[in-house]
Amino acid sequence: MIPIKPVPADIPAGQASAGPAQAALAFLKPGSLQLTALPPLSLYVHFPWCVRKCPYCDFNSHEVKGSFPEQDYLDALRLDLEQALPLIWGRKINTIFIGGGTPSLLSAAGLDRLLSDLRTLLPFDADIEITMEANPGTFEADKFRSYRESGINRLSVGIQSFNAQHLEALGRIHDGDQARKAVEIAHANFDNFNLDLMYALPRQTLAEAQADISTALAFAPPHLSLYHLTLEPNTLFARFPPAVPDEDASADMQDMIATLTSADGYANYEVSAYAQPGRRARHNLNYWQFGDYLGIGAGAHSKLSFPHRIVRQMRYKHPQAYLEQTRAGRPIQEEAEIGRDALGFEFMLNALRLTEGFSPNLFAERTGMSLNQVGKQLDLAERKGMLYRDHAVIRPTDLGRRFLNDLQEIFLSG
Repeated sequence: MIPIKPVPADIPAGQASAGPAQAALAFLKPGSLQLTALPPLSLYVHFPWCVRKCPYCDFNSHEVKGSFPEQDYLDALRLDLEQALPLIWGRKINTIFIGGGTPSLLSAAGLDRLLSDLRTLLPFDADIEITMEANPGTFEADKFRSYRESGINRLSVGIQSFNAQHLEALGRIHDGDQARKAVEIAHANFDNFNLDLMYALPRQTLAEAQADISTALAFAPPHLSLYHLTLEPNTLFARFPPAVPDEDASADMQDMIATLTSADGYANYEVSAYAQPGRRARHNLNYWQFGDYLGIGAGAHSKLSFPHRIVRQMRYKHPQAYLEQTRAGRPIQEEAEIGRDALGFEFMLNALRLTEGFSPNLFAERTGMSLNQVGKQLDLAERKGMLYRDHAVIRPTDLGRRFLNDLQEIFLSG
């Protein structure tokens, strides 16, 4: 971590709207927190276009209507990053995640330009993890070899299912054969890759869910992300809910997943994440450990720490608005400092997702507050049997993991 140097108390005030340098000076002024060191810093790059909007998706993604403005968007990403640099001066980037949407719609030359711009503007950690999301319907072997040569060293493949009927129900543009072919291409070109799958799909049986997991495991992916389908607000599935497995059937699927992944040597280190030894997703771990991340691109979110405050930002969501506002030097639509009364909950919302929990010292390091700030909530969670803690670790119990939302909500109270 980066030690924090003392900041003079007479720094002139500034507002984010006055420019990045002035905003950085304002954020460095004395405030309500006292962080002794800054957390690791990641970069998230959002690509907002996809071939088709899936009915379950609530991400900031927009269907491509013929084509998308690749060069204009790459120009905006570079400008966005240049404007944000004063907020992260001197900090090294440990991980990068290029997500979407469907980033694999980028041309090989476009991706190469993006990574070249990032290297030019940012100091990379020598062992940096650079992940890119990709969908099977956009897989081309030559293009993915080019992605690898440009610097992508981890691929995250959105399989969702190997079953043609379930893929159709999910609105995916690929079929089962294309899904298998995509995994083969990923395996041939990347030493490190993740497979995204979903379960509790419309009309899915336990046997069908098991077939999906078994097929995925047969490829021996270094990492698996296995998500329970949820009907998110403002999606097509929310307006027209499909018939999905009930709670008992979903629980049986979760038990099946735990059994199969454990037997194959995968550790379930986070709610939906399973990894072979040494293959945990470093970018996502930084989120869950309440690290920092700068987000650039349409709708991207940032969490940035300063000596005396922690700030969240969100870029303009619609691609056209983002392009226009970035050119005008105003890519940030929303910006707010996280108050002391919310920090405990925000930390726990992330850290309690980790199966192995976290060190008690991490709370003070990442929030600038004493653990006593959430002492009553910790006591209550422990009395309910949802939390285990000692001098070395705080972690959810099996009961706490099963009812994680209830455990997290305990920390909402002041």
